[in-house]
Amino acid sequence: MTDADDAPWLTVVGWGESGTAGLTPASREALEAAEVVFGARRHLRLLPTLSAEVREWPVPFADGIPELLAERGRRTVMLVSGDPFWFGAGTSLTRHLAPHEWHSLPSPSTFSLAASRLGWALERVTCLGLHARPLTRLRPHLHRGRRLLVLLRDGPAVGELAALLGRIGFGASRLHVLEALGGHEERVRTLRADAEVPGDIVHPVAVGLEVAGDGPALPLTPGRPDHWFAHDGQITKQAVRAATLAALAPTAGERLWDLGTGSGSVAIEWLLSHPDNRALGIERDTERAERARRNARELGVDWLEVVEGDALALLEDSLVDAPAPDAVFIGGGLCEALLAVLWPCLPAGTRLVANAVTLESEALLAHWQQEAGGELLRLELSSATALGSRRGWKAAYPIVQWRIVK
Repeated sequence: MTDADDAPWLTVVGWGESGTAGLTPASREALEAAEVVFGARRHLRLLPTLSAEVREWPVPFADGIPELLAERGRRTVMLVSGDPFWFGAGTSLTRHLAPHEWHSLPSPSTFSLAASRLGWALERVTCLGLHARPLTRLRPHLHRGRRLLVLLRDGPAVGELAALLGRIGFGASRLHVLEALGGHEERVRTLRADAEVPGDIVHPVAVGLEVAGDGPALPLTPGRPDHWFAHDGQITKQAVRAATLAALAPTAGERLWDLGTGSGSVAIEWLLSHPDNRALGIERDTERAERARRNARELGVDWLEVVEGDALALLEDSLVDAPAPDAVFIGGGLCEALLAVLWPCLPAGTRLVANAVTLESEALLAHWQQEAGGELLRLELSSATALGSRRGWKAAYPIVQWRIVK
């Protein structure tokens, strides 16, 4: 096989609003040598006359993948905004390709251009790509004095962002609206979130957000106050939740099964620990399942998956086919049959935490701890409350917690 045969057939070229003027020599060479060029409509409008066949990439994005793969063997260029692998389309393309089939020639990302315009240290800024994601993903990052750079789908989304900030108490935040960065039509305007948003904002658009206002900031540590979660009383309370999360010990990229998820508080806190974490909640009550989903959306972790049904029945049926968990929490529906079915299907190294409040479930956990090992804890909490004209301690039901690594 010759070196030419080994050469990648696809070149992913970072493209900006400056068109070919912003390209490196290598990117220009790839474009001039291409037989086929793909790009979104707004990219193609900036193309010069080429000898290559030019094709507009369809919407939705995934529809263009088969057409691209059909060009294997031809010199092909795919135009992608800015840096293809920094909140870009790069991974959406390359997951379908072998490593030797492609190479990438990035341009400055929108984040880099925005930080340069605003004079912000990029390493100290939170960067979010929300052009195809819910704006509520901002919620965990809304801390007074913090700076965020946010990519949005279009001009109206800036108004939606401002309305969200006003609704939750951050209307005093400053928005730097950055349009068509790097191009002849570049424009930067600054306004407060609670001011009137211009109606002529054009795509592509990013917003530099300086967070200000009296809105409540979501704490960074596990064991967030109970009032952050809508619930009907079926919730792992704050102090017990903090101990539960400590036992579950999430690390980046891990998956949780939350059996009897209730309000979703444990699964949500698991997801808040790292953006790459995943969680599956099982809840038999339809109203509670929907409430858990709503809590997840409001707190910026909308990727929580909640399945309605009985955990035992799902384990016996289809749940074993789901991606294996790194940790499992049993907060509801604890019984001998559930543990008997669950334990054998867990991979070695899985962390299991189960909480019990009744004498019967305490006895069950004591039996399993004696048979399988692990650690058994009793958590007793009391809070000061009025006792006539004085104060006294009011005890909550004690919680017995079993922690084990299989």
